[in-house]
Amino acid sequence: MDFLLNGDETGRTTILLAHGSGAAMDTPWMDTVAEGLDAQGFRVARFEFSYMSARRTGGSKRPPAKADTYAPEFLAAIDALGCDGPLIIGGKSMGGRVASLIAQDLYDAGRIKGMLCLGFPFHPPKKPGNRRGENLAEITCPTLICQGTRDPFGTREEVQEYDLSNAVTLHWLEDGDHDLKPRKRVTGKTLEGQLLKLAEQVKVWANSCF
Repeated sequence: MDFLLNGDETGRTTILLAHGSGAAMDTPWMDTVAEGLDAQGFRVARFEFSYMSARRTGGSKRPPAKADTYAPEFLAAIDALGCDGPLIIGGKSMGGRVASLIAQDLYDAGRIKGMLCLGFPFHPPKKPGNRRGENLAEITCPTLICQGTRDPFGTREEVQEYDLSNAVTLHWLEDGDHDLKPRKRVTGKTLEGQLLKLAEQVKVWANSCF
């Protein structure tokens, strides 16, 4: 399995990130997130699910299968990475959702310290009744969800009504969409600025949890 690594110094807390459903691990968005987390003192490892890796060699461009299909691949990535220090798992959108399906068992086994979800897909756009992530109501694994306030997969107004465990911390990025991008003409903020603030918040959260 191939990984992209940032901040690969010994002793750092590692964050293992999976990509979203439609974009690879080396997009500018993922690069900016990884570089920001590196600057905050984390080691960041990125990997791709099999369907995304296959696209690089001319494979099908069809949408991915259901999230639980990729849980074994996430577990395989953890094993292949062989992290011997503190480990946080997570990812962007679907990557974070897949992580959420395995996080509790890994936490109970002492294999991870927490989970980081960047734009959690609480429901498909325009289908708020089709909920995802109900297991977050019972999770005890420390979890940070960074969510844009106008994310069509779960706005602040919607998510604040959900039953979420006390182990779940929500960090809202003002006016952010599913990529956490604000409208500059409305807020004066940029995506890069949002993602740097996100990295700072991850550091604050990690320091408060472990």
